Amino acid sequence: MPLDKIRNIGIMAHIDAGKTTTTERILYYTGKNYRIGEVDEGTATMDWMAQEQERGITITSAATTVYWKYLGEEYKINIIDTPGHVDFTVEVERTLRILDGAVAIFCAVGGVEPQSETVWRQANKYHVPRICYINKMDRSGADFFAVLQSIKEKLKANPLAIQLPIGAEDVFYGVVDLIEMKAYEWVDDNQGVDYYEIPIPDEMQEEVAEYRKILLETLCDFDEELMMKYFDAPDSITSQDLIPILRKATLGQKVCLVLCGSSFKNKGVQRLIDAAIMYLPSPLDLPVVDGVNQKNEREEKRTMDEKEPFAALAFKIATDPFVGKLTFIKVYSGKLNAGETVYNTTSEKRERVNKILEMHSNKQTQLESISAGNIAALVGMKEIKTGDTLCDEKNPISLENITFPEPVIQIAIEPKTKDDDDKLMSSLAKLSEEDPTFVVLQNEESGQLLISGMGELHLDILLDRLKREFSVQCNHGKPRVAYKEAILEDIFHTETFKRQTGGKGSYASMKFAISPTEVSKKGFTLDNQIKGGAIPQEYIKGIEKGFKVAMLNGKYGFALESLQVILLDGNTHSVDSDELSFEICSRIGFREAIRKAKVCILEPIMKVEVHTPDEYMGNVSADLNRRRAVVEQVDAKIGYQVIKAQVPLSEMFGYVTGLRSISSGRANYSMEFLSYARVPADIEKDILQKGRFALL
Repeated sequence: MPLDKIRNIGIMAHIDAGKTTTTERILYYTGKNYRIGEVDEGTATMDWMAQEQERGITITSAATTVYWKYLGEEYKINIIDTPGHVDFTVEVERTLRILDGAVAIFCAVGGVEPQSETVWRQANKYHVPRICYINKMDRSGADFFAVLQSIKEKLKANPLAIQLPIGAEDVFYGVVDLIEMKAYEWVDDNQGVDYYEIPIPDEMQEEVAEYRKILLETLCDFDEELMMKYFDAPDSITSQDLIPILRKATLGQKVCLVLCGSSFKNKGVQRLIDAAIMYLPSPLDLPVVDGVNQKNEREEKRTMDEKEPFAALAFKIATDPFVGKLTFIKVYSGKLNAGETVYNTTSEKRERVNKILEMHSNKQTQLESISAGNIAALVGMKEIKTGDTLCDEKNPISLENITFPEPVIQIAIEPKTKDDDDKLMSSLAKLSEEDPTFVVLQNEESGQLLISGMGELHLDILLDRLKREFSVQCNHGKPRVAYKEAILEDIFHTETFKRQTGGKGSYASMKFAISPTEVSKKGFTLDNQIKGGAIPQEYIKGIEKGFKVAMLNGKYGFALESLQVILLDGNTHSVDSDELSFEICSRIGFREAIRKAKVCILEPIMKVEVHTPDEYMGNVSADLNRRRAVVEQVDAKIGYQVIKAQVPLSEMFGYVTGLRSISSGRANYSMEFLSYARVPADIEKDILQKGRFALL
């Protein structure tokens, strides 16, 4: 398949906007499936996990490949359906990192919702061109123009309608194409396969003329030739004049084209597939990818060409019960054949690729090779993590890695029987390999096994998978907030590590300072101020590793959000010093230094949005205030209010039950992680009195 005929797209949205339903229609209309799967019935192809089918939500992103004929030519579309729930935002993050384009779906009633904003920011971060699809036009309260305005205001985007709905709610039956100036109607008797051109309804003529004018005037800003034609003879402008300009503006992220439909009622999906082919980028439209040459540390570029040296990014790891570990990759340059060896620049190891698979949800088709611009899964990788670069060993390159959010909630677990101990650890290792936001820690002081994740639902799903997929029964405690620590003052410390056994011993000595960092800063930084090579450069990596491990357990047993270490001086032994000695020395030194430090506790703050009917506004607001909420904004809608607030995560456990109780089940809310902030003094005292490990 030529590269200009390939589209790598993702479907992204807030929960319940209709991502999976839309994907199921695409599979049906492209001939990939012979029947339409439904989320509510648990028959959706892309929601293949038992937990997804039972709960009616998407948990893991699923990939598939379909083929679609447009203007007589065949196109290959690699589609990834992503979750909408904030607990599984990692799936969206890693998917957007490797996608060429995306379809953002919005509910015609709900409009731009909190997770819509999150995925939009993620798409901005990776510069992903996207088109918008306003779904559920058949629902009561559907308002296409309100959502259009919402996209502009809340997402700070430049939405440009290229379709208008014909009717709304229960009388929605088609769309007007503002590019072709034609109207289309879908029929209900054959699952929306057939749709017909109809005259533009008389009552819409004025509205269509208005939005056609907006379309043309917006595009005139991007093309002088079109501007001249618009002033001279606007009626002579055809779709052939507009499509190249629309495509260029979309690829340059100057506009977001907006379409509409009702996927559940089988209306509008075929035109959405056409739009994805017309306006979203092929691999050839992407800029060259930047990387760093491992040999000389210089920046290098790779182009989408199979004749270039091979380079690919591993964006997802999954476990398959039949073939074992699957490594999903996006190939940025070169070609890879099954049976060949690739070099992992992160682990610095060579690995053989046993099989290359094209994925259709949880089913596979074996391929002989994969070339630049394509997405596939590899079988045979042993030591690989999400974000690793695979490349040609003679031309090693490291592509930009993927950054993931920190887990904010944790529970302590233990196997029900001693026999399950080893099985539990190996199962947890597989799950954490798949999901970088799932962290497993064995606390050295208490001996407890702690698992951390993005939310209660996230951990609930993982515990369920332990039981179903790995047959491991666990006892577990109540979910608890993943508090962090922050250092409030400079600490100076000198540490010497000596160990003498028969033969070669261990020796390391270092003087360092630990400095406070800004709350917004994350991770570890080392400022090496040693002069004269008192500690050789080859030992610095061991020091970094030691501090990174040590910062997982601070003064009170919580991890440090950030750590800044200034290396001041040191000493070595000509025989006994090595990298491991300095790693151990830095771990011991940190533990001793932190005991003397003034430290505060940080807690995760959540961005909460509550939708409540007017009559419950007072009760909901009072309840939020009781939960230490800082209300930022209240928006009045027709019949209900939207409260936006920042609330500590520790106050939000069980909120769904409390909200239902005070609103007679009529209010709902959504929540996502915002940042870490210092805990008030009285609550910090209470946390320390309760103790770190009273989880089971």
